[in-house]
Amino acid sequence: MNTKFAVEWRKGPIRGSVSTTAGTISAAIMRGSGKSEGACFSTDGSPARLEVTVQAEDGKDLRSILVKIDTQERPFSFFLRDVSKAYPIYIPAYGVAVTQADDDRTYEQIELDVKAMNLVTELQRIENEPEENFANAAAHTRELASQTWLGLSRDIRIFGVGFRGVGGEERLWDWVQPRFHGFEAKLPENEDKPVCYRYMLGRGVGCVEGVSRRLEDGSLPILHASIQDNDVVYDTVSFVSYESSPLNADTLRGTHYLAADGFGHFHMLTEEQTALRERILPQEMNREEETVLYFRAVATNKARVPRYAWFKNVVPNAFVLNDDKQYEFDGDNGFVSYSEDRVCCVSKLGGQPLRTEETAVLLPPGESVTFEFYLPHRPISWERAEGLSRQSFEERWTECREFWQEKLSRAASIKLPEPRIEEMVKAGLLHLDLVSYGLEPDGTIVPTIGVYTAIGSESSPIIQFMESMGWNDVAERALQFFLDKQHEDGLMQNYGGYMLETGAALWSLGEHYRYTRNEEWVLNIKDHLLKAFDYLTKWRDRNKTEELRGKGYGMLEGKTADPEDPFRSFMLNGYAYMGMSRLAEMLRNVDPDSSARVEAEAQALKEDIRQALFAAMASSPVVPLADGSWVPTVPPWVEHRGPLSVNGEGGKWLTHGSVAARDSLLGPLYLVFQEVVCQDEAAAEFMLNYHHELMCTRNVALSQPYYSIHPWVHLKRGEVKPFLKAYYNGFAGLADRETYTFWEHFWHASPHKTHEEGWFLMQTRWMLYMEDGEDRLNLLPGIPSQWLENGNVIELDGIATYFGAVSLRVESNLEQGAITAKVVCHSDRKPNTVSIRLPHPESAAPATIIGGSYSASRQTVVIDRFDGNSEITLRFDKR
Repeated sequence: MNTKFAVEWRKGPIRGSVSTTAGTISAAIMRGSGKSEGACFSTDGSPARLEVTVQAEDGKDLRSILVKIDTQERPFSFFLRDVSKAYPIYIPAYGVAVTQADDDRTYEQIELDVKAMNLVTELQRIENEPEENFANAAAHTRELASQTWLGLSRDIRIFGVGFRGVGGEERLWDWVQPRFHGFEAKLPENEDKPVCYRYMLGRGVGCVEGVSRRLEDGSLPILHASIQDNDVVYDTVSFVSYESSPLNADTLRGTHYLAADGFGHFHMLTEEQTALRERILPQEMNREEETVLYFRAVATNKARVPRYAWFKNVVPNAFVLNDDKQYEFDGDNGFVSYSEDRVCCVSKLGGQPLRTEETAVLLPPGESVTFEFYLPHRPISWERAEGLSRQSFEERWTECREFWQEKLSRAASIKLPEPRIEEMVKAGLLHLDLVSYGLEPDGTIVPTIGVYTAIGSESSPIIQFMESMGWNDVAERALQFFLDKQHEDGLMQNYGGYMLETGAALWSLGEHYRYTRNEEWVLNIKDHLLKAFDYLTKWRDRNKTEELRGKGYGMLEGKTADPEDPFRSFMLNGYAYMGMSRLAEMLRNVDPDSSARVEAEAQALKEDIRQALFAAMASSPVVPLADGSWVPTVPPWVEHRGPLSVNGEGGKWLTHGSVAARDSLLGPLYLVFQEVVCQDEAAAEFMLNYHHELMCTRNVALSQPYYSIHPWVHLKRGEVKPFLKAYYNGFAGLADRETYTFWEHFWHASPHKTHEEGWFLMQTRWMLYMEDGEDRLNLLPGIPSQWLENGNVIELDGIATYFGAVSLRVESNLEQGAITAKVVCHSDRKPNTVSIRLPHPESAAPATIIGGSYSASRQTVVIDRFDGNSEITLRFDKR
C-alpha cells in the first residue's frame, strides 16, 4: 500500500529529509530546482515542491502514520491522515503547506485560498469582541454553589456550613459539619464515623430554592443567609469563636503545623516527623476549650396576616427520618447531648432555652422571633454547656467581626470600581488565612490547599498573594514549612509523591526575597537552600546520559501531579530552573561563589530544556486553527510526540474529567511562566493558539482550570481581551457567586480550594500590577476599560511589590475630559521605570499627556527615571 502527498515551500533553500513512524519513503523535487535521493532532499532559493511517496506494509493503516519533515530550520511533523486537498496543512509561520499530490497549487495559491475564507483564530475573535465582563461570563458558565468554611485561622477546628442543597450535598436539611481541616470530625457515639449536625428552618424543601447567602461586609468569614418560605423570611448569621475565651490576636493559639499537616489529605511525613506528630497530637487534640459555631436565625412575617414560623432543632446525623436514638434533648435548658457529660448543642428560642425540638410560632404581621444554637466542635461537659449557654451572641458577633477586620487592616488596601472583585480580594485573603495552620504568634505555618495539605507548587500562589498584600511575616512562616519538612537528602516533598515541590518551593522562597531583600534571613536558611540545590543537581546528573541526547538530556524525571506519569515533563523541569534561578539571586550578595555555581547550573538546565522543547516540537504533529492555518504543538513531556489528547500514539489519557488535562494543566506553556521561553517567541504564540482551541472553552481550561497558566502569558504579551475572557469566565464558573469560595473542579470536587482561589487572586494582582525585570513596574496592565468610566476611582494603598510598598490612585473625570493618576513608591528600592495603563472606555486617544510618554497601542503612560512620586493627567477632547 502507498500514498502520496506534496510539500510546498514559499521559498528556499531547503535541505532535509522525510521520515515516518511506519513504512518507507521516496521523495522527488517537482517544482523548483534541487535534488533528492531516497528520503533526503535539497532545494535552491526558488519556491519548491516536494512530492513524497509513503510505502507501507500490507495491512498497515496509513492514517495512523506520523510524518516528519526534518529540515535544518523549522522542522515539523504531521499525521498522514490529516493531509487534505480541501483543508491543506498550511503553516504560515514556516512558509510551508502540505497537500495531496493531485493538488498542483503553489504555496502562494494555497495561502490566497485560505485567506479568501476570511477566517480568524479563536484568540483573534476574542480580540474583535467587546471586553468580557462578569455579567456576560456568568450568563454563559455553570453556577457552582459551595459549602462555606468558618473558623478562626491557624486552628484546624473548623466547620462546614450549608443550606438544603445550596453549598453542599445535604439535600434534605440545613446543616453544620465540624472538621479537622481535610477530615470530618468523628465521634465515638457514631461508631467513630463523621458527624453532621442537621436542622431545618421553615417548612422544608420545596419547588422554590429561596436561599441566598452573603459574607459579612462582602468579605469576612461570617456567613449571612436568607431563606424565604412564602411570607416568612429567615435571616441567619453563622460564625466561629471560642467557647469561653475572648477572640483576639492575643488569645489565638492555633495548631502545631505537624498536627495540622496530618489532617490534610495525601500528606507525607518522614519517620522522624511521624514520631514527633504522635508526641504532640494528644495535646493538640485535647484543648481546654472548643471552638464553637454560633448560629442565629431571625424569622420575620412579611405578610399582612399572622403566619407561622417553623424551627427544627439540631439532630446529629439525621437523614430522611429525624432519628432520635443516638441523642437526647433536654427541654429545660435546650441541650442536645449524647450522654450527661457529652453536650453537642445548646439551643435557644426568643432568648430562652428551646423547650421542644420542633416548634411552630405564630407571628403577627411584621413581628419576628429569634432561634439560636451554639455548637461546639466536639461535645463538652454539662457544666461547660451551661457556661456556653450564657454567652451573648451579639457580643461574640461583634468580637468576631473585629477579629477579622483587624487582620484586613494589616494588609494592603485595594479599592476597585467593581465591588465583586474588591470583595473577592478581601474574602480571598481571609480564605487563605483561614486554612493556614500553625502556632501563634510566630510558629511555622502549613499553607494548606482546600482539604489537602501543602504542596510546593499549589501553595505558591497562596504564599505569594499574602506577600503581595503585605503579609510578608505570614508568608515567611508558611515558607518555613517546606524548610522544616525538608528531607535529609535535600528533597522537598509533602504531598502524594509529587516530585516538583523542590523547584517550586525554591521559587517561592526566591519571591519572598524579592519582596523583602532580607539577606539575614537568606543566611539563616542557606544550608537548606544549598541542600535542595544539590539534590536537584544530582537528579540532573543521573539524566546526563548519551542515550538521552535529544530526548531529555539533563532533565529531571518524575510525577508532577496525581497521574502516575514518571516522565521528563516540561513543567517539572521549568520549576527546577526557576527555583535555581531565584536561588542564585538570593545568594548573589551573601555567597557570590555559590551564587555563580547555582546560576551556571540553572542556565545549563534552561538550555537542556529548550533543546528538548524544540526537538519535541519538531517531532509533534501540527494542528489546525480556526483561521485555516496550522501550528506546531508540544507534548507535556519529552517521551511523547504531540499532545496526548490527540491520541497519536494511543494510550488512555482521560483524567479528572478531561482528555486534555495533562496537555493543558501540566503542559509546556508553563515554560513561558517559568522564564524558559520568552513570551514573544513564536513557540509561545504556537502554544497559546493550539491550547486555546484544543483545550479551552471561553478561554478557560477544562477540569481544574487554574492549573493552566495561559492568563498570565496573555498579560505578559499585552493581550488584555483574551486575559479578561479567561479571568471572568474562570471564576464565574468555578467560584461560589455569593460567598466567593472556590471549588477545585467543575464537578463539585474539593470545597474551599485555596489553590484555585490563590491563582485567581494572583491573576487579580497581575491585572493591577506586575513587575517586568529588575527595574520596571507595570500598573493596571490588564484592567477592564469600563473601570475608567466617568466617576470611577481605583485606589491601591500599600501594595507590596519587588520595589517595596507602592500606592496608586486613579480617578476618571471624563465629563471634564480627564483621567488622572498618582503613584508613590514608599521605598528606596523604587523602579527606574513605571508604566500605567489607562484605557479610555471608548478607546479614545488623549489629546494631551502630562507626566510621561504615551503608547497609543498599549494605552499606557511610561514614566522613565521614576523618582518615587509621579502624577499623570490624560486630557481628552470632549464629545
